Amino acid sequence: MLKENEQKPLHIERYEDACDLIARVGILPLAGLIPGHPSLDGVTPKENWHTGTERDPWLWRARFPGDGTAAYGKFIKKKAVLIAADWFPQVLRLLGSEEDSEKRYRDGLLSKPAWELYQLIRDDEGIETRELRARAGMKSPDRKKEFDQALAELQGQLAIVISGVKEKRNLLGEKNGWSSTSYQTTGDWMLQYGIERFRGTREQAQSELKLKMEDACTPEAAAYIHKAFGIR
Repeated sequence: MLKENEQKPLHIERYEDACDLIARVGILPLAGLIPGHPSLDGVTPKENWHTGTERDPWLWRARFPGDGTAAYGKFIKKKAVLIAADWFPQVLRLLGSEEDSEKRYRDGLLSKPAWELYQLIRDDEGIETRELRARAGMKSPDRKKEFDQALAELQGQLAIVISGVKEKRNLLGEKNGWSSTSYQTTGDWMLQYGIERFRGTREQAQSELKLKMEDACTPEAAAYIHKAFGIR
């Protein structure tokens, strides 16, 4: 249970304080998603967003996975969520699969577009969205929905994570246009930051997450996460 002083409204303007919050609550959505639980946009001043300054939470979202603080991706109901590094192995055990993506594709558990994107990401870890679409042959507007759905499928299965954001630059090296999201296979991201896979059973992962949530979540939030993760 959250202590009384932790239930007061939060006001965060420093990246380091946001990292502390993620470590404390374990799961932090970018926007309001979990009842009775903080979100990044709910604890930071709206005027700081999209300012391009060191206080801009929109820029922080790329720093969290980039320094190993948290895994980042559309992990819950296709919504962007940050999961603390020490929570992620248990969450992966519950939502991910012990089978590799190729076997899941052969077994009909992964769509062909998702499998094709996974291979491209696996072969070029940290590939950014524009390059990924081009290599997949999905640059045309009529294939954008297929591309987005395949990425969401891979994130929902925790096969990939968002590894950061890359700036678009011209031939002179000058910033030119909007930044682009980059992707990495989950296994490579964990290896990069020394995060070990959970070796226990699903039941053990459930038990450990329940204990973590007792200290980090309100009962309302815990009930929502239990349902989302299939925890009994």
